[in-house]
Amino acid sequence: MKTAADPIRAYLSAVEREASALTPDRRQELLADLAEHIEVTRAERPDAAIGEILAELGDPRTIAATALAEAGYGTAGTAPRSDADAPARRGKVHPLAPLLMLVLVLPFVMVFPENPGPVIGAVFRITGAVLLCTSVHWVAVQKTTGVLLTVVLPIVVILAWNKSSSAPTGDTAALLANLAMLALLVGTATWLWRVRRP
Repeated sequence: MKTAADPIRAYLSAVEREASALTPDRRQELLADLAEHIEVTRAERPDAAIGEILAELGDPRTIAATALAEAGYGTAGTAPRSDADAPARRGKVHPLAPLLMLVLVLPFVMVFPENPGPVIGAVFRITGAVLLCTSVHWVAVQKTTGVLLTVVLPIVVILAWNKSSSAPTGDTAALLANLAMLALLVGTATWLWRVRRP
């Protein structure tokens, strides 16, 4: 009889096999992190299928390749490069950094509606999106959802308001629209924080 632990064991074994070039300590640390993430996710979402949770984690080869790259290995089986040769590691940025950049865009633009507000807001938005997309703390679908809700949707709404005659007019309507947009940004950032990988 198959138990819930069977797919998890098979998944972790696949990661271990793919990451065999890592040092034993680093490989065990990776497996422990993954096992802990699976356990926490199962506790937070008891109705979620094991397959769904494992799919959110990503393909074992991708996880192993990321761990190997972070350890300075070019490809499986090649020796690690020296620190002088190693490229900047992905995931060195704290997961809060991209979320704060994406959320603080709107308050900054609201405080400085004229220059430099929109320019600095655009820089924050682009930098936050790049940091989110290159982070190892989220899987691809979470990154895509985060960028759509915190970057694409706000830009589309702002452009639509500017092009249409139905844009919020008056201080109260504009304030309510901005507060709704801020709630969307904060809600998305909160969700991303809760689903992040350690």
